[in-house]
Amino acid sequence: MQADLIIVGAGMVGSTLALALKGSGLRILLLDGGSLAVTPFDPAAPFEPRVSALSEASRRILQRLGAWDGIVARRAAPYRAMQVWDGSGTGQIHFCAASVHAEVLGHIVENRVVQDALLDCLQDSGIELLAGARLEQLRRSGAGWLLQLADGRELRAPLLVAADGANSAVRRLAGCATREWDYLHHAIVTSVRCAQEHQATAWQRFTDDGPLAFLPLERDGDRHWCSIVWSCTPGEAARLMALDDGAFAAELGRAFEQRLGTVLEVDPRLCIPLRQRHAKRYVEAGLALIGDAAHVIHPLAGQGVNLGFLDAATLAEVLLHARARGESPADRRVLGRFERRRMPHNLAMMAAMESFERLFQADPLPLRWLRNAGLRLMDGHHEAKGLFVRQALGLSGDLPALARADATDADQKRRA
Repeated sequence: MQADLIIVGAGMVGSTLALALKGSGLRILLLDGGSLAVTPFDPAAPFEPRVSALSEASRRILQRLGAWDGIVARRAAPYRAMQVWDGSGTGQIHFCAASVHAEVLGHIVENRVVQDALLDCLQDSGIELLAGARLEQLRRSGAGWLLQLADGRELRAPLLVAADGANSAVRRLAGCATREWDYLHHAIVTSVRCAQEHQATAWQRFTDDGPLAFLPLERDGDRHWCSIVWSCTPGEAARLMALDDGAFAAELGRAFEQRLGTVLEVDPRLCIPLRQRHAKRYVEAGLALIGDAAHVIHPLAGQGVNLGFLDAATLAEVLLHARARGESPADRRVLGRFERRRMPHNLAMMAAMESFERLFQADPLPLRWLRNAGLRLMDGHHEAKGLFVRQALGLSGDLPALARADATDADQKRRA
Protein backbone atom coordinates (compact mmCIF):
# COMPACT_ATOMS: atom_id res chain seq x y z
CA MET A 1 0.00 0.00 0.00
CA GLN A 2 1.40 3.36 -1.04
CA ALA A 3 0.82 6.67 0.74
CA ASP A 4 2.30 10.16 0.78
CA LEU A 5 2.59 10.22 4.56
CA ILE A 6 2.46 7.48 7.18
CA ILE A 7 1.87 8.50 10.80
CA VAL A 8 2.70 5.70 13.23
CA GLY A 9 0.70 6.17 16.41
CA ALA A 10 -2.95 7.26 16.51
CA GLY A 11 -2.81 8.58 20.06
CA MET A 12 -3.59 12.17 20.97
CA VAL A 13 -0.59 13.67 19.16
CA GLY A 14 -0.63 11.50 16.04
CA SER A 15 -4.39 11.98 15.59
CA THR A 16 -3.95 15.74 15.98
CA LEU A 17 -1.33 15.81 13.23
CA ALA A 18 -3.57 13.79 10.91
CA LEU A 19 -6.53 16.13 11.48
CA ALA A 20 -4.37 19.21 11.00
CA LEU A 21 -3.45 17.86 7.53
CA LYS A 22 -7.04 17.04 6.55
CA GLY A 23 -7.80 18.40 3.10
CA SER A 24 -4.10 18.81 2.24
CA GLY A 25 -4.31 16.51 -0.77
CA LEU A 26 -1.84 14.11 0.82
CA ARG A 27 -2.78 10.46 1.08
CA ILE A 28 -2.31 9.85 4.80
CA LEU A 29 -2.21 6.52 6.58
CA LEU A 30 -2.66 6.64 10.36
CA LEU A 31 -1.42 3.45 12.01
CA ASP A 32 -2.01 2.15 15.50
CA GLY A 33 -1.45 -1.17 17.19
CA GLY A 34 -4.75 -0.91 19.07
CA SER A 35 -8.38 -1.15 18.01
CA LEU A 36 -8.98 2.58 17.33
CA ALA A 37 -12.56 2.04 18.53
CA VAL A 38 -14.48 4.89 20.14
CA THR A 39 -16.16 3.56 23.27
CA PRO A 40 -19.59 4.95 24.23
CA PHE A 41 -19.06 7.49 26.98
CA ASP A 42 -20.77 6.91 30.32
CA PRO A 43 -20.81 10.12 32.42
CA ALA A 44 -21.15 8.02 35.57
CA ALA A 45 -18.13 5.85 34.73
CA PRO A 46 -15.03 6.02 36.95
CA PHE A 47 -12.29 8.37 35.85
CA GLU A 48 -9.45 7.08 33.73
CA PRO A 49 -6.25 7.23 35.82
CA ARG A 50 -4.24 8.98 33.07
CA VAL A 51 -5.18 12.61 32.63
CA SER A 52 -3.64 15.66 30.97
CA ALA A 53 -3.57 19.30 32.02
CA LEU A 54 -4.49 20.88 28.69
CA SER A 55 -3.20 24.41 28.22
CA GLU A 56 -5.06 27.22 26.48
CA ALA A 57 -2.86 26.71 23.43
CA SER A 58 -3.87 23.03 23.31
CA ARG A 59 -7.54 23.96 23.71
CA ARG A 60 -7.28 26.30 20.73
CA ILE A 61 -5.70 23.59 18.60
CA LEU A 62 -8.36 21.05 19.55
CA GLN A 63 -11.13 23.61 19.05
CA ARG A 64 -9.97 24.50 15.56
CA LEU A 65 -9.69 20.85 14.59
CA GLY A 66 -13.28 20.25 15.73
CA ALA A 67 -12.48 18.04 18.73
CA TRP A 68 -13.04 20.38 21.67
CA ASP A 69 -16.84 20.25 21.67
CA GLY A 70 -16.65 16.46 21.82
CA ILE A 71 -14.30 16.69 24.80
CA VAL A 72 -16.54 19.09 26.72
CA ALA A 73 -19.61 16.98 25.88
CA ARG A 74 -17.90 14.06 27.59
CA ARG A 75 -15.98 15.34 30.61
CA ALA A 76 -13.50 18.15 31.29
CA ALA A 77 -12.71 20.12 34.44
CA PRO A 78 -11.47 23.71 34.08
CA TYR A 79 -9.10 25.09 36.68
CA ARG A 80 -8.75 28.78 37.39
CA ALA A 81 -5.98 28.79 40.00
CA MET A 82 -2.83 26.98 41.10
CA GLN A 83 -1.57 26.66 44.65
CA VAL A 84 2.03 25.49 45.12
CA TRP A 85 3.89 25.15 48.41
CA ASP A 86 7.01 23.63 49.92
CA GLY A 87 6.14 20.94 52.43
CA SER A 88 9.55 21.37 54.07
CA GLY A 89 9.26 25.10 54.64
CA THR A 90 7.02 28.12 54.56
CA GLY A 91 7.28 29.15 50.90
CA GLN A 92 4.14 29.12 48.77
CA ILE A 93 2.79 30.77 45.65
CA HIS A 94 -0.67 31.25 44.21
CA PHE A 95 -1.51 31.79 40.54
CA CYS A 96 -4.88 32.71 39.07
CA ALA A 97 -6.23 33.13 35.55
CA ALA A 98 -7.73 36.52 36.35
CA SER A 99 -4.21 37.95 36.79
CA VAL A 100 -3.75 37.82 33.00
CA HIS A 101 -7.43 38.43 32.19
CA ALA A 102 -8.02 34.80 31.23
CA GLU A 103 -11.09 32.70 32.01
CA VAL A 104 -9.14 29.57 32.99
CA LEU A 105 -5.56 28.36 33.34
CA GLY A 106 -6.37 25.07 31.65
CA HIS A 107 -8.53 21.95 31.74
CA ILE A 108 -7.90 18.56 33.34
CA VAL A 109 -9.12 15.93 30.89
CA GLU A 110 -8.82 12.17 30.84
CA ASN A 111 -6.59 11.01 28.00
CA ARG A 112 -9.25 8.57 26.82
CA VAL A 113 -11.74 11.44 26.48
CA VAL A 114 -9.34 13.44 24.31
CA GLN A 115 -8.55 10.38 22.22
CA ASP A 116 -12.20 9.49 21.59
CA ALA A 117 -13.07 13.05 20.59
CA LEU A 118 -10.20 13.08 18.09
CA LEU A 119 -11.20 9.69 16.67
CA ASP A 120 -14.76 10.98 16.22
CA CYS A 121 -13.37 13.78 14.07
CA LEU A 122 -11.26 11.37 12.05
CA GLN A 123 -14.20 9.18 11.05
CA ASP A 124 -15.26 11.31 8.05
CA SER A 125 -11.94 13.05 7.44
CA GLY A 126 -10.77 11.04 4.44
CA ILE A 127 -7.73 9.90 6.42
CA GLU A 128 -7.18 6.14 6.34
CA LEU A 129 -6.96 4.55 9.80
CA LEU A 130 -5.28 1.17 10.09
CA ALA A 131 -6.08 -0.53 13.38
CA GLY A 132 -4.09 -3.46 14.74
CA ALA A 133 -1.11 -2.28 12.68
CA ARG A 134 1.91 -3.28 14.74
CA LEU A 135 5.20 -2.25 13.15
CA GLU A 136 7.61 -5.16 12.78
CA GLN A 137 10.33 -3.90 10.40
CA LEU A 138 11.35 -0.58 8.89
CA ARG A 139 13.94 0.27 6.25
CA ARG A 140 14.80 2.79 3.58
CA SER A 141 13.52 1.89 0.14
CA GLY A 142 14.42 4.12 -2.77
CA ALA A 143 13.38 7.68 -1.91
CA GLY A 144 11.11 6.60 0.91
CA TRP A 145 10.35 4.04 3.59
CA LEU A 146 9.16 0.45 3.55
CA LEU A 147 7.20 -0.62 6.62
CA GLN A 148 6.39 -4.24 7.33
CA LEU A 149 3.60 -4.94 9.80
CA ALA A 150 3.34 -7.94 12.09
CA ASP A 151 0.48 -9.34 9.98
CA GLY A 152 2.62 -9.26 6.82
CA ARG A 153 1.23 -6.12 5.24
CA GLU A 154 3.75 -3.80 3.57
CA LEU A 155 3.35 -0.02 3.41
CA ARG A 156 5.40 2.57 1.54
CA ALA A 157 5.69 6.33 1.83
CA PRO A 158 8.30 9.03 1.23
CA LEU A 159 7.52 10.63 4.60
CA LEU A 160 7.19 8.85 7.94
CA VAL A 161 6.20 10.49 11.25
CA ALA A 162 6.80 8.79 14.58
CA ALA A 163 4.01 9.60 17.02
CA ASP A 164 4.15 6.25 18.79
CA GLY A 165 5.09 7.37 22.27
CA ALA A 166 7.99 7.21 24.65
CA ASN A 167 9.02 3.69 23.61
CA SER A 168 8.73 4.53 19.91
CA ALA A 169 9.26 1.56 17.61
CA VAL A 170 9.91 3.94 14.69
CA ARG A 171 12.65 5.77 16.61
CA ARG A 172 14.27 2.49 17.59
CA LEU A 173 14.06 0.85 14.15
CA ALA A 174 15.25 4.01 12.39
CA GLY A 175 18.27 4.19 14.72
CA CYS A 176 17.54 7.66 16.10
CA ALA A 177 19.84 8.50 19.01
CA THR A 178 18.50 9.84 22.31
CA ARG A 179 19.76 11.35 25.53
CA GLU A 180 18.00 9.85 28.52
CA TRP A 181 18.28 9.29 32.24
CA ASP A 182 16.27 7.82 35.04
CA TYR A 183 14.76 10.18 37.61
CA LEU A 184 14.95 7.37 40.20
CA HIS A 185 11.32 8.17 40.97
CA HIS A 186 8.00 6.54 40.21
CA ALA A 187 4.66 8.33 39.82
CA ILE A 188 1.53 6.92 41.43
CA VAL A 189 -1.57 8.06 39.57
CA THR A 190 -5.22 7.59 40.45
CA SER A 191 -8.41 9.51 41.20
CA VAL A 192 -9.61 10.28 44.71
CA ARG A 193 -12.68 11.82 46.32
CA CYS A 194 -12.04 14.35 49.08
CA ALA A 195 -14.22 15.73 51.85
CA GLN A 196 -13.92 19.27 50.46
CA GLU A 197 -14.40 20.58 46.92
CA HIS A 198 -11.28 21.28 44.87
CA GLN A 199 -12.26 24.93 44.21
CA ALA A 200 -11.28 24.67 40.52
CA THR A 201 -7.66 24.78 41.71
CA ALA A 202 -4.64 22.68 40.79
CA TRP A 203 -2.78 21.95 44.04
CA GLN A 204 0.87 20.92 44.28
CA ARG A 205 2.93 20.22 47.39
CA PHE A 206 6.64 19.47 47.25
CA THR A 207 7.38 16.72 49.77
CA ASP A 208 10.74 15.34 50.86
CA ASP A 209 10.23 12.40 48.49
CA GLY A 210 8.89 14.33 45.49
CA PRO A 211 6.01 16.48 44.24
CA LEU A 212 2.39 15.57 44.96
CA ALA A 213 -0.31 17.08 42.75
CA PHE A 214 -4.09 17.14 43.23
CA LEU A 215 -5.72 18.12 39.93
CA PRO A 216 -9.43 18.98 39.79
CA LEU A 217 -11.94 16.61 38.22
CA GLU A 218 -15.69 16.86 37.91
CA ARG A 219 -18.39 14.21 37.47
CA ASP A 220 -22.10 15.01 37.32
CA GLY A 221 -21.46 18.31 39.10
CA ASP A 222 -19.47 16.65 41.91
CA ARG A 223 -16.32 18.73 42.49
CA HIS A 224 -14.89 16.63 45.30
CA TRP A 225 -12.85 14.48 42.89
CA CYS A 226 -9.17 15.01 42.04
CA SER A 227 -6.62 13.24 39.90
CA ILE A 228 -3.42 12.71 41.85
CA VAL A 229 0.17 12.38 40.63
CA TRP A 230 2.45 11.39 43.51
CA SER A 231 6.17 11.24 42.66
CA CYS A 232 8.32 9.29 45.11
CA THR A 233 11.28 6.93 45.32
CA PRO A 234 10.81 3.39 43.94
CA GLY A 235 10.92 1.89 47.44
CA GLU A 236 8.33 4.31 48.79
CA ALA A 237 6.17 3.78 45.72
CA ALA A 238 6.25 0.00 46.26
CA ARG A 239 5.24 0.46 49.89
CA LEU A 240 2.36 2.79 48.99
CA MET A 241 1.12 0.54 46.20
CA ALA A 242 1.01 -2.42 48.61
CA LEU A 243 -1.36 -0.60 51.01
CA ASP A 244 -5.09 -1.21 50.94
CA ASP A 245 -7.29 1.70 49.85
CA GLY A 246 -8.02 2.90 53.38
CA ALA A 247 -4.37 2.95 54.44
CA PHE A 248 -3.33 4.59 51.17
CA ALA A 249 -6.00 7.28 51.58
CA ALA A 250 -4.73 8.03 55.08
CA GLU A 251 -1.11 8.31 53.90
CA LEU A 252 -2.15 10.49 50.98
CA GLY A 253 -4.15 12.83 53.20
CA ARG A 254 -1.19 13.30 55.53
CA ALA A 255 1.21 13.92 52.64
CA PHE A 256 -1.18 16.54 51.27
CA GLU A 257 -1.59 18.18 54.69
CA GLN A 258 -5.35 17.58 54.48
CA ARG A 259 -5.75 20.68 52.30
CA LEU A 260 -9.02 19.27 50.96
CA GLY A 261 -9.96 17.40 54.10
CA THR A 262 -10.05 13.63 54.45
CA VAL A 263 -9.50 11.48 51.36
CA LEU A 264 -12.73 9.50 51.25
CA GLU A 265 -12.40 7.25 48.19
CA VAL A 266 -9.53 5.94 46.07
CA ASP A 267 -9.82 4.50 42.56
CA PRO A 268 -7.43 1.80 41.27
CA ARG A 269 -3.82 3.00 41.20
CA LEU A 270 -1.12 2.89 38.54
CA CYS A 271 2.62 3.18 39.21
CA ILE A 272 4.75 4.60 36.39
CA PRO A 273 8.58 4.79 36.38
CA LEU A 274 9.79 8.29 35.49
CA ARG A 275 12.47 8.69 32.87
CA GLN A 276 13.53 11.73 30.88
CA ARG A 277 14.28 11.21 27.21
CA HIS A 278 15.11 13.55 24.34
CA ALA A 279 15.97 12.69 20.75
CA LYS A 280 19.25 14.26 19.60
CA ARG A 281 17.55 15.14 16.31
CA TYR A 282 13.83 15.35 15.56
CA VAL A 283 14.21 14.90 11.81
CA GLU A 284 16.18 13.37 9.01
CA ALA A 285 15.29 13.04 5.34
CA GLY A 286 11.74 11.65 5.15
CA LEU A 287 11.38 11.21 8.93
CA ALA A 288 10.10 13.32 11.82
CA LEU A 289 9.60 12.55 15.51
CA ILE A 290 6.83 14.30 17.47
CA GLY A 291 5.37 14.12 20.96
CA ASP A 292 6.76 11.57 23.39
CA ALA A 293 8.64 9.87 20.54
CA ALA A 294 10.83 13.01 20.49
CA HIS A 295 10.80 14.12 24.12
CA VAL A 296 9.59 12.88 27.51
CA ILE A 297 9.70 15.25 30.47
CA HIS A 298 8.94 15.07 34.17
CA PRO A 299 5.16 15.27 34.81
CA LEU A 300 5.82 18.09 37.28
CA ALA A 301 3.74 20.70 35.43
CA GLY A 302 1.69 18.46 33.15
CA GLN A 303 3.28 19.95 30.02
CA GLY A 304 4.12 16.77 28.12
CA VAL A 305 1.03 16.45 25.94
CA ASN A 306 0.89 20.22 25.41
CA LEU A 307 4.37 20.10 23.88
CA GLY A 308 3.15 17.24 21.70
CA PHE A 309 0.13 19.18 20.43
CA LEU A 310 2.39 22.11 19.53
CA ASP A 311 4.72 19.68 17.72
CA ALA A 312 1.81 18.33 15.69
CA ALA A 313 0.38 21.75 14.82
CA THR A 314 3.81 23.11 13.88
CA LEU A 315 4.76 20.13 11.71
CA ALA A 316 1.41 20.33 9.91
CA GLU A 317 1.97 24.05 9.28
CA VAL A 318 5.46 23.42 7.89
CA LEU A 319 4.24 20.63 5.60
CA LEU A 320 1.31 22.66 4.29
CA HIS A 321 3.53 25.66 3.56
CA ALA A 322 5.98 23.40 1.74
CA ARG A 323 3.25 21.97 -0.48
CA ALA A 324 1.98 25.46 -1.26
CA ARG A 325 5.50 26.40 -2.41
CA GLY A 326 5.93 23.27 -4.52
CA GLU A 327 8.49 21.71 -2.15
CA SER A 328 8.61 18.06 -1.17
CA PRO A 329 7.31 17.57 2.40
CA ALA A 330 9.87 14.78 2.83
CA ASP A 331 12.82 17.05 2.05
CA ARG A 332 15.34 17.31 4.91
CA ARG A 333 15.42 21.11 4.59
CA VAL A 334 11.64 21.33 4.90
CA LEU A 335 11.56 19.10 7.99
CA GLY A 336 14.47 21.08 9.44
CA ARG A 337 12.15 24.10 9.72
CA PHE A 338 9.97 22.10 12.11
CA GLU A 339 12.98 21.05 14.18
CA ARG A 340 14.30 24.62 14.41
CA ARG A 341 10.95 25.89 15.66
CA ARG A 342 10.20 23.18 18.19
CA MET A 343 13.49 21.90 19.61
CA PRO A 344 14.52 25.13 21.44
CA HIS A 345 11.08 25.46 23.06
CA ASN A 346 11.00 21.81 24.14
CA LEU A 347 14.55 21.93 25.48
CA ALA A 348 13.80 25.10 27.45
CA MET A 349 10.73 23.49 29.04
CA MET A 350 12.67 20.33 29.85
CA ALA A 351 15.49 22.35 31.44
CA ALA A 352 13.05 24.40 33.50
CA MET A 353 11.25 21.30 34.81
CA GLU A 354 14.57 19.57 35.54
CA SER A 355 15.91 22.58 37.46
CA PHE A 356 12.66 22.99 39.38
CA GLU A 357 12.56 19.31 40.31
CA ARG A 358 16.21 19.29 41.45
CA LEU A 359 15.77 22.45 43.51
CA PHE A 360 12.88 20.98 45.46
CA GLN A 361 14.71 17.70 45.98
CA ALA A 362 17.74 19.49 47.44
CA ASP A 363 18.35 18.82 51.14
CA PRO A 364 21.06 21.35 52.12
CA LEU A 365 19.64 24.03 54.40
CA PRO A 366 20.85 27.00 52.28
CA LEU A 367 19.01 25.64 49.23
CA ARG A 368 15.86 25.05 51.27
CA TRP A 369 16.03 28.62 52.49
CA LEU A 370 16.64 29.87 48.94
CA ARG A 371 13.66 28.08 47.42
CA ASN A 372 11.30 29.18 50.20
CA ALA A 373 12.50 32.77 49.95
CA GLY A 374 12.14 32.57 46.18
CA LEU A 375 8.55 31.33 46.39
CA ARG A 376 7.62 34.09 48.81
CA LEU A 377 9.33 36.71 46.66
CA MET A 378 7.63 35.60 43.45
CA ASP A 379 4.25 35.39 45.17
CA GLY A 380 4.47 39.12 45.77
CA HIS A 381 5.79 39.94 42.30
CA HIS A 382 2.75 40.29 40.03
CA GLU A 383 4.68 40.79 36.79
CA ALA A 384 6.80 37.68 37.34
CA LYS A 385 3.70 35.67 38.20
CA GLY A 386 2.01 36.95 35.07
CA LEU A 387 4.89 35.68 32.94
CA PHE A 388 4.64 32.27 34.60
CA VAL A 389 0.88 32.14 34.02
CA ARG A 390 1.28 33.00 30.34
CA GLN A 391 3.86 30.22 30.06
CA ALA A 392 1.42 27.79 31.69
CA LEU A 393 -1.26 28.87 29.22
CA GLY A 394 1.14 27.91 26.43
CA LEU A 395 0.83 31.31 24.79
CA SER A 396 4.51 32.29 24.61
CA GLY A 397 7.14 31.61 22.00
CA ASP A 398 6.81 30.70 18.33
CA LEU A 399 3.24 29.41 18.17
CA PRO A 400 1.72 27.66 15.15
CA ALA A 401 -1.34 29.35 13.66
CA LEU A 402 -3.67 26.73 15.17
CA ALA A 403 -2.62 27.85 18.69
CA ARG A 404 -2.69 31.62 18.18
CA ALA A 405 -5.42 33.97 19.33
CA ASP A 406 -7.98 35.25 16.86
CA ALA A 407 -11.29 37.10 16.93
CA THR A 408 -13.28 33.97 17.74
CA ASP A 409 -11.45 33.18 20.98
CA ALA A 410 -13.94 34.99 23.20
CA ASP A 411 -16.76 32.83 21.81
CA GLN A 412 -14.67 29.69 22.25
CA LYS A 413 -13.92 30.52 25.89
CA ARG A 414 -17.62 31.03 26.62
CA ARG A 415 -18.39 27.59 25.21
CA ALA A 416 -15.62 26.09 27.38
